[in-house]
Amino acid sequence: MRRCVTVGAGTVEHRADELISYWHRHDLHEVEYAVSGLAEIRTPTTHYLMPPSYAAWVPAGVEHSPLLRNVTTIAVFFDPAVFDFPYSRAAVIPVPPVLREMMRYATRWPIGRGEDDAEADTFFKALAAVVRGQLAHEAPLSLPTTDDPVVRDVMAYTTDHLAEVTAARVCRAVGISERVLRRRFAAVLGQSWREYLRQVRLIRAMALLSTPTTSVGEIATEVGFGSASALARAFRAWTGESPSAYRDRWLTTAALDDPSHLTST
Repeated sequence: MRRCVTVGAGTVEHRADELISYWHRHDLHEVEYAVSGLAEIRTPTTHYLMPPSYAAWVPAGVEHSPLLRNVTTIAVFFDPAVFDFPYSRAAVIPVPPVLREMMRYATRWPIGRGEDDAEADTFFKALAAVVRGQLAHEAPLSLPTTDDPVVRDVMAYTTDHLAEVTAARVCRAVGISERVLRRRFAAVLGQSWREYLRQVRLIRAMALLSTPTTSVGEIATEVGFGSASALARAFRAWTGESPSAYRDRWLTTAALDDPSHLTST
Protein backbone atom coordinates (compact mmCIF):
# COMPACT_ATOMS: atom_id res chain seq x y z
CA MET A 1 0.00 0.00 0.00
CA ARG A 2 1.53 3.29 -1.08
CA ARG A 3 1.02 6.62 0.57
CA CYS A 4 -1.72 7.72 -1.78
CA VAL A 5 -3.88 8.06 1.32
CA THR A 6 -4.43 11.44 2.90
CA VAL A 7 -4.98 10.42 6.53
CA GLY A 8 -2.66 9.53 9.38
CA ALA A 9 -4.23 6.16 10.16
CA GLY A 10 -7.07 3.92 9.06
CA THR A 11 -8.28 0.36 8.65
CA VAL A 12 -8.92 -2.34 6.08
CA GLU A 13 -11.13 -5.38 6.71
CA HIS A 14 -10.32 -8.69 5.03
CA ARG A 15 -12.77 -11.57 4.70
CA ALA A 16 -10.80 -14.19 2.77
CA ASP A 17 -12.67 -17.25 1.55
CA GLU A 18 -10.18 -17.96 -1.22
CA LEU A 19 -6.43 -17.85 -0.65
CA ILE A 20 -4.85 -14.39 -0.48
CA SER A 21 -1.06 -14.55 -0.77
CA TYR A 22 1.32 -12.10 -2.43
CA TRP A 23 4.67 -10.54 -1.62
CA HIS A 24 4.66 -6.78 -1.15
CA ARG A 25 5.82 -3.94 1.06
CA HIS A 26 4.27 -0.59 1.92
CA ASP A 27 5.34 2.60 3.61
CA LEU A 28 2.77 2.40 6.40
CA HIS A 29 3.08 0.51 9.68
CA GLU A 30 0.49 -2.28 9.91
CA VAL A 31 -1.17 -4.23 12.70
CA GLU A 32 -3.34 -7.11 11.42
CA TYR A 33 -5.66 -8.91 13.83
CA ALA A 34 -7.12 -12.36 13.19
CA VAL A 35 -10.78 -11.99 14.14
CA SER A 36 -11.50 -15.59 13.13
CA GLY A 37 -9.45 -18.39 11.65
CA LEU A 38 -5.66 -18.78 11.49
CA ALA A 39 -3.87 -16.08 9.53
CA GLU A 40 -0.21 -16.29 8.56
CA ILE A 41 2.38 -13.77 7.42
CA ARG A 42 5.79 -14.54 5.94
CA THR A 43 8.85 -12.32 5.78
CA PRO A 44 12.07 -13.32 4.02
CA THR A 45 13.41 -14.76 7.29
CA THR A 46 10.40 -15.79 9.40
CA HIS A 47 6.97 -17.41 9.14
CA TYR A 48 4.52 -15.82 11.61
CA LEU A 49 1.25 -17.46 12.68
CA MET A 50 -1.71 -15.53 14.05
CA PRO A 51 -4.27 -17.71 15.80
CA PRO A 52 -7.38 -15.95 17.11
CA SER A 53 -6.64 -13.27 19.72
CA TYR A 54 -3.25 -12.45 18.21
CA ALA A 55 -2.11 -9.80 15.74
CA ALA A 56 0.84 -9.34 13.43
CA TRP A 57 2.97 -6.21 13.59
CA VAL A 58 4.59 -5.33 10.23
CA PRO A 59 6.69 -2.14 10.24
CA ALA A 60 6.77 0.12 7.21
CA GLY A 61 9.14 -1.09 4.50
CA VAL A 62 9.28 -4.75 5.57
CA GLU A 63 8.63 -7.13 2.67
CA HIS A 64 5.96 -9.67 3.58
CA SER A 65 3.33 -12.01 2.22
CA PRO A 66 0.02 -12.72 3.97
CA LEU A 67 -1.45 -16.21 3.83
CA LEU A 68 -5.17 -15.71 4.36
CA ARG A 69 -7.88 -18.29 3.70
CA ASN A 70 -11.16 -18.85 5.56
CA VAL A 71 -10.16 -16.01 7.84
CA THR A 72 -11.42 -12.58 8.84
CA THR A 73 -8.90 -9.92 9.79
CA ILE A 74 -8.80 -6.23 10.64
CA ALA A 75 -5.69 -4.32 9.58
CA VAL A 76 -4.84 -0.93 11.06
CA PHE A 77 -2.35 1.23 9.17
CA PHE A 78 -0.29 4.04 10.69
CA ASP A 79 1.67 6.71 8.82
CA PRO A 80 5.28 6.68 10.20
CA ALA A 81 5.42 10.45 9.71
CA VAL A 82 2.64 10.79 12.28
CA PHE A 83 3.06 7.76 14.56
CA ASP A 84 6.41 6.73 16.03
CA PHE A 85 6.95 3.03 16.78
CA PRO A 86 10.34 1.82 18.08
CA TYR A 87 9.86 -1.79 16.91
CA SER A 88 11.58 -2.20 13.51
CA ARG A 89 10.93 -5.89 12.77
CA ALA A 90 7.82 -7.99 12.31
CA ALA A 91 6.31 -9.71 15.35
CA VAL A 92 3.17 -11.38 16.69
CA ILE A 93 1.55 -9.74 19.71
CA PRO A 94 -1.33 -10.80 21.98
CA VAL A 95 -4.57 -8.86 21.60
CA PRO A 96 -6.16 -8.16 25.00
CA PRO A 97 -9.84 -7.19 25.18
CA VAL A 98 -9.12 -3.45 25.13
CA LEU A 99 -7.08 -3.68 21.92
CA ARG A 100 -9.61 -6.03 20.33
CA GLU A 101 -12.47 -3.62 20.98
CA MET A 102 -10.44 -0.63 19.81
CA MET A 103 -9.58 -2.34 16.52
CA ARG A 104 -13.20 -3.27 15.96
CA TYR A 105 -14.27 0.29 16.67
CA ALA A 106 -11.57 1.65 14.34
CA THR A 107 -13.20 0.02 11.30
CA ARG A 108 -15.47 3.06 11.05
CA TRP A 109 -12.42 4.95 9.72
CA PRO A 110 -11.15 3.15 6.58
CA ILE A 111 -7.69 4.04 5.34
CA GLY A 112 -9.13 5.26 2.04
CA ARG A 113 -11.35 7.95 3.50
CA GLY A 114 -10.84 11.47 2.26
CA GLU A 115 -9.62 13.32 5.33
CA ASP A 116 -8.89 13.09 9.04
CA ASP A 117 -11.07 14.48 11.76
CA ALA A 118 -10.43 15.31 15.40
CA GLU A 119 -12.17 12.21 16.76
CA ALA A 120 -10.24 9.83 14.48
CA ASP A 121 -6.95 11.57 15.23
CA THR A 122 -7.45 11.28 18.98
CA PHE A 123 -8.66 7.68 18.74
CA PHE A 124 -5.75 6.43 16.64
CA LYS A 125 -3.23 8.09 18.96
CA ALA A 126 -4.75 6.09 21.83
CA LEU A 127 -4.78 2.91 19.73
CA ALA A 128 -1.12 3.41 18.80
CA ALA A 129 -0.24 3.73 22.49
CA VAL A 130 -1.89 0.38 23.24
CA VAL A 131 -0.06 -1.28 20.33
CA ARG A 132 3.27 0.08 21.59
CA GLY A 133 2.55 -1.48 24.96
CA GLN A 134 1.75 -4.87 23.43
CA LEU A 135 4.96 -4.88 21.39
CA ALA A 136 6.76 -5.44 24.69
CA HIS A 137 4.93 -8.80 24.96
CA GLU A 138 5.86 -10.48 21.68
CA ALA A 139 4.36 -13.99 21.39
CA PRO A 140 6.53 -16.98 20.32
CA LEU A 141 4.27 -17.73 17.33
CA SER A 142 6.80 -17.81 14.54
CA LEU A 143 8.77 -20.40 12.65
CA PRO A 144 12.08 -19.90 10.84
CA THR A 145 12.40 -20.00 7.07
CA THR A 146 15.46 -20.85 5.00
CA ASP A 147 16.78 -21.05 1.45
CA ASP A 148 18.78 -24.19 2.28
CA PRO A 149 17.11 -26.84 0.06
CA VAL A 150 17.69 -29.78 2.39
CA VAL A 151 16.48 -28.02 5.55
CA ARG A 152 13.54 -26.55 3.63
CA ASP A 153 12.50 -30.08 2.53
CA VAL A 154 12.89 -31.34 6.10
CA MET A 155 10.65 -28.55 7.38
CA ALA A 156 8.01 -29.18 4.70
CA TYR A 157 7.88 -32.93 5.38
CA THR A 158 7.74 -32.33 9.13
CA THR A 159 4.81 -29.92 8.99
CA ASP A 160 2.90 -32.16 6.56
CA HIS A 161 3.28 -35.32 8.70
CA LEU A 162 2.98 -34.13 12.29
CA ALA A 163 0.92 -37.12 13.44
CA GLU A 164 3.53 -39.73 12.64
CA VAL A 165 6.80 -38.00 11.77
CA THR A 166 10.05 -39.30 13.28
CA ALA A 167 13.66 -38.44 12.61
CA ALA A 168 14.09 -41.73 10.75
CA ARG A 169 11.06 -41.09 8.53
CA VAL A 170 11.99 -37.54 7.62
CA CYS A 171 15.53 -38.64 6.80
CA ARG A 172 14.27 -41.40 4.49
CA ALA A 173 11.90 -38.95 2.79
CA VAL A 174 14.58 -36.32 2.21
CA GLY A 175 17.46 -38.74 1.57
CA ILE A 176 19.85 -37.82 4.38
CA SER A 177 21.23 -39.50 7.48
CA GLU A 178 20.11 -38.64 11.00
CA ARG A 179 23.58 -37.28 11.68
CA VAL A 180 23.27 -34.88 8.75
CA LEU A 181 19.79 -33.92 9.97
CA ARG A 182 21.07 -33.04 13.43
CA ARG A 183 24.10 -31.09 12.25
CA ARG A 184 22.65 -29.30 9.24
CA PHE A 185 19.36 -28.30 10.85
CA ALA A 186 21.13 -26.81 13.88
CA ALA A 187 23.76 -25.08 11.73
CA VAL A 188 21.18 -23.45 9.44
CA LEU A 189 18.41 -22.58 11.90
CA GLY A 190 20.16 -22.43 15.26
CA GLN A 191 17.80 -24.97 16.82
CA SER A 192 17.46 -28.73 16.75
CA TRP A 193 14.97 -30.54 14.55
CA ARG A 194 13.18 -31.86 17.64
CA GLU A 195 12.79 -28.32 18.99
CA TYR A 196 11.33 -27.26 15.65
CA LEU A 197 8.97 -30.25 15.65
CA ARG A 198 7.68 -29.44 19.13
CA GLN A 199 7.14 -25.81 18.16
CA VAL A 200 5.18 -26.70 15.03
CA ARG A 201 3.03 -29.21 16.93
CA LEU A 202 2.15 -26.67 19.62
CA ILE A 203 1.29 -23.93 17.13
CA ARG A 204 -0.87 -26.33 15.10
CA ALA A 205 -2.59 -27.47 18.30
CA MET A 206 -3.31 -23.85 19.24
CA ALA A 207 -4.96 -23.29 15.86
CA LEU A 208 -7.05 -26.47 16.15
CA LEU A 209 -8.23 -25.51 19.63
CA SER A 210 -10.24 -22.71 18.01
CA THR A 211 -12.51 -25.40 16.48
CA PRO A 212 -14.92 -26.42 19.26
CA THR A 213 -16.00 -29.70 17.60
CA THR A 214 -12.62 -31.44 17.92
CA SER A 215 -11.69 -32.88 21.31
CA VAL A 216 -8.35 -32.20 22.98
CA GLY A 217 -7.52 -35.90 22.65
CA GLU A 218 -8.22 -35.85 18.91
CA ILE A 219 -6.09 -32.74 18.51
CA ALA A 220 -3.25 -34.37 20.45
CA THR A 221 -3.33 -37.33 18.07
CA GLU A 222 -3.55 -35.17 14.96
CA VAL A 223 -0.49 -33.08 15.85
CA GLY A 224 1.57 -36.00 17.14
CA PHE A 225 1.51 -35.71 20.93
CA GLY A 226 -0.26 -39.04 21.22
CA SER A 227 -2.44 -38.28 24.24
CA ALA A 228 -4.40 -35.42 25.75
CA SER A 229 -2.21 -35.48 28.85
CA ALA A 230 1.02 -35.18 26.84
CA LEU A 231 -0.42 -32.25 24.90
CA ALA A 232 -1.65 -30.62 28.12
CA ARG A 233 1.80 -30.80 29.74
CA ALA A 234 3.55 -29.32 26.71
CA PHE A 235 0.88 -26.69 26.10
CA ARG A 236 0.87 -25.53 29.72
CA ALA A 237 4.67 -25.26 29.74
CA TRP A 238 4.52 -23.19 26.55
CA THR A 239 1.54 -20.90 27.26
CA GLY A 240 0.97 -21.10 31.01
CA GLU A 241 -2.55 -22.50 30.63
CA SER A 242 -4.15 -25.81 29.74
CA PRO A 243 -5.57 -26.53 26.25
CA SER A 244 -9.10 -26.54 27.72
CA ALA A 245 -8.58 -23.17 29.41
CA TYR A 246 -7.20 -21.70 26.19
CA ARG A 247 -10.18 -23.06 24.24
CA ASP A 248 -12.69 -21.67 26.75
CA ARG A 249 -11.02 -18.26 26.56
CA TRP A 250 -10.97 -18.37 22.76
CA LEU A 251 -14.65 -19.35 22.52
CA THR A 252 -15.57 -16.45 24.77
CA THR A 253 -13.54 -14.09 22.59
CA ALA A 254 -15.00 -15.55 19.40
CA ALA A 255 -18.53 -14.85 20.58
CA LEU A 256 -17.56 -11.18 21.01
CA ASP A 257 -15.67 -11.11 17.71
CA ASP A 258 -18.51 -12.41 15.53
CA PRO A 259 -17.78 -10.72 12.17
CA SER A 260 -21.42 -9.67 11.91
CA HIS A 261 -20.70 -7.31 14.81
CA LEU A 262 -17.93 -5.47 12.98
CA THR A 263 -18.66 -1.79 12.43
CA SER A 264 -18.00 -0.72 8.86
CA THR A 265 -19.77 2.60 8.73
